[in-house]
Amino acid sequence: MGGMFGTDGVRGVANRDLTPELALQIGRAGAYVLAKKHPGAPLVIGRDTRISGDMLEAALIAGICSAGVRVLRAGVLPTPAVAYLTRALGAAGGVVISASHNPVADNGIKFFGPDGFKLPDFIEEEIELLVNCRETIPLPVGPEVGCCSEVAEAGSRYLGFLKEKAPVDLSGLKVVADCANGAASSVLPELLRELGADVVPLFHRPNGVNINAACGSTYPQALREAVLFYKADLGLACDGDADRLIAVDERGNVVDGDQIMVICGRDLKAQGRLKKNTVVVTVMSNLGLHLAFRQDGIQVLETMVGDRYVLEELLKSGAAFGGEQSGHILFLDDHTTGDGLLTALKLLAVVVKRGAALSELAAQMERLPQLLKNVPVADKQKVMASPFLQEAIRRQEQRLNGQGRILVRPSGTEPLIRVMAEGRDPGQLRLIVEELIQVIQKLA
Repeated sequence: MGGMFGTDGVRGVANRDLTPELALQIGRAGAYVLAKKHPGAPLVIGRDTRISGDMLEAALIAGICSAGVRVLRAGVLPTPAVAYLTRALGAAGGVVISASHNPVADNGIKFFGPDGFKLPDFIEEEIELLVNCRETIPLPVGPEVGCCSEVAEAGSRYLGFLKEKAPVDLSGLKVVADCANGAASSVLPELLRELGADVVPLFHRPNGVNINAACGSTYPQALREAVLFYKADLGLACDGDADRLIAVDERGNVVDGDQIMVICGRDLKAQGRLKKNTVVVTVMSNLGLHLAFRQDGIQVLETMVGDRYVLEELLKSGAAFGGEQSGHILFLDDHTTGDGLLTALKLLAVVVKRGAALSELAAQMERLPQLLKNVPVADKQKVMASPFLQEAIRRQEQRLNGQGRILVRPSGTEPLIRVMAEGRDPGQLRLIVEELIQVIQKLA
């Protein structure tokens, strides 16, 4: 894997790291590589609500068209909507301009293949090689130059797909929907209303700079307060590109991706629809998830952090359900990528079917104390390779004496090292994390 594509596409500060010039080159190279395999087919392009999205979209479209490939512009839509439209429209691939849950200054570019799955490493490497080596890409002229057109009813088509995959009557439910001022701002409230819910929309007025600003799946405090204030049955929060979902129960308690997976995984098992009787999660998943699934005899497979690794293991094992504590959950029998709106419908379907409060369903999993802190660093790999850090981790693991675990890892998308400790004593976890942070800061 080269240095351009991370675990979730190309990311950086827009107009500094991710410039229009680079976006044009990526668009041209990506279009050239994908069009070789699917000549004559267009590329679908969508984006979130960041102010830099217009700039990067224009550059990407220019690059794609310069390679002689048509563009179908979907506008502001969730990342999983672009994956769906790519398949539905018979496109050679899809391109999303988004930095997901990152702050507004960041942006990113990620590709989907014609099957709606994220591109495998070897195709990303081929695109990266063309960008870095400045190899000549044939540039057509005259009528062979690509053009751009809008995808008609893009949002409606996506909502129709969701309702087909997860039909549920939400009549009688009051739901607060935190849209993160992002790509879900119009489609999430509309979807819930069409299914009969009484919807209280929250952070659904994007202005280009307020995406993920103290809202969305990584900042659920306002959602918790709104659920209690409006006496709602539950709350739902997506991130900026709506491929993640976090919930809040009627008591204001956060229901994270691990708990959502336990609720939905057990329901799939009860229906006889849990393929291979297996759930795939990452090393960040709480020990309580493992204990809950063990009670039902459900096998749990672990991967590195990142939905691409979850997907790889699902395809390798033949399982079809899994995800991350962050709320990035995959239902491969229904979709090719994590989808916050689809996850919301799957969760709501269990709530309706069981006639139970979300707090009752979430109680199926005992969440053990888990403390996670992010440490900004200039060089993640240098710090992680330090023998001093590895020795410090070993000493802290001995301190836990087998009654918990420690995970120190570099972020796949940001200049951070994440320090996590899990166990039954919150005070001990706090000391362990603080001491490890001090070591990292000395090495940074």
